Amino acid sequence: MSKKKSEKPAAPGKIGQTPAEDVKEERKDNKEKVDNAVEALRKENEELKASVAKEKDDYLRLMADFENFRRHSAEAKLELVGTANADIIKGILPVLDDCERALKMLSEADDKVALEGTGLIYNKLMAYLKTKGLEVMKAKDEKFDTDFHEAVAQIPVPEEERKGLVFDVVQTGYTLSGKVIRYAKVVVGI
Repeated sequence: MSKKKSEKPAAPGKIGQTPAEDVKEERKDNKEKVDNAVEALRKENEELKASVAKEKDDYLRLMADFENFRRHSAEAKLELVGTANADIIKGILPVLDDCERALKMLSEADDKVALEGTGLIYNKLMAYLKTKGLEVMKAKDEKFDTDFHEAVAQIPVPEEERKGLVFDVVQTGYTLSGKVIRYAKVVVGI
């Protein structure tokens, strides 16, 4: 029998490569795989960071929107209460007008007790309304201003310095928290 020469098994690399070259190529392939995996992880990391940043931005915007909604709701409630107060106080203004007329009439009469009683009621009512923001407009001898006065008549005045001024007040004007709720009806000197 003839002896066969033992043959080495073929290396896993390319034909004709030495085992050292095979190791180098395998390392190179592994390095490429690791580099590709690292690059994929970096991309995934960047994508996750971008996603987290977007979610955080969306969250902050949502919180800001909610805060704005809460503030606007509170302002709307205050405005509603203010409007309700204004409507109630507007309804009371004719009562104040009647009290002023009664005080004027009673001051010309001899009944001092009725004058004093009516004066107390009027003062208490005005004091309460002032706590709610009601203010009487000063109009007599003031310069006519369409933002606060409504001219119901004009009257000629002999003095030049009184022209354009309020000569008389027909109906008292009022402001509520700085806003006009009733214009003063006045007679203007021309």
